[in-house]
Amino acid sequence: MTDPIKIDVWSDVVCPWCYIGKRNLETGLAEAAQDDDAPDVVVTFHSYELSPDTPTDYVGTERDYLVENKGMPAADVEQMLAHVTGVAAQAGLHYDFSMVKPTGTVKAHELLHFAKDQGRQHEMKERLLAAHFTEGRHVGQLDELVALAGEVGLDEAATREALESERYLAAVRTDQKQASAYGISGVPFFVIDGKYGVSGAQPPAAFTQIVRQIWAERSSETEELEVESA
Repeated sequence: MTDPIKIDVWSDVVCPWCYIGKRNLETGLAEAAQDDDAPDVVVTFHSYELSPDTPTDYVGTERDYLVENKGMPAADVEQMLAHVTGVAAQAGLHYDFSMVKPTGTVKAHELLHFAKDQGRQHEMKERLLAAHFTEGRHVGQLDELVALAGEVGLDEAATREALESERYLAAVRTDQKQASAYGISGVPFFVIDGKYGVSGAQPPAAFTQIVRQIWAERSSETEELEVESA
C-alpha cells in the first residue's frame, strides 16, 4: 500500500496570502482527487508569526498598522490591499480590510495545536482565517478564540484552560524553529513529502501537478518492489 503524501504548511492566520494559498491548495487537491488513482494526501498546518511584535489590541485598521508600524506609504498600502483583495476574490474569498483587526497571533497558534490534538485542526484553521479576513473578529483575544473554538465543536472550557496554561506554546516554538531550520522567511510555505519546498500562494494547478507527479512516482516504486518480491 502506498503511503500518503505529507504536506506541511507554515502559515499565519493574519497573513492574507496564506488564506489564498490554503484555498488554492484545497482546490488543487480536489482536482487531483478526481483521478482514477487519486493521491492520498495528509495536510498539517504549522505555526509562523508573520509579525510577532504586533500588539494584541492594536487600535486601528490594517492600513493604519502598515503605515504607522511598518513605515509603508499610505498609497502603496492601499494599492497592495486592493490587489490582494482582488486575488482573494479569484480564489473565492471575500476580504474586507476595513474590518480587519491587526493583532498578535501566538494564542491563535496555540489554539491550532490544541485543535490538532482534538482532530479539528483544519476546521479551526479555516474558522480563524475567515473570522479575521471576512468577519472582522479579533483572533488575538482569549474570549474570542474560545468562542471560535466552540463554533467548530471544541469544548470551550478545555480550550480556555489550554490557552491560559500556555500548554501548547512549546509546540508553537518548535514549529518556528523548524521553519528557521528550513530557511523559511515568508509564508505561506509548503513542504511536500519532506523534500519539495513550495513558496507563496501558488495557483491550484501547481499543487495538482506536484501531488500527481509524486503519487505516480510512489506507485511506480511500489510496483517495482512487488515485482522484485514476487
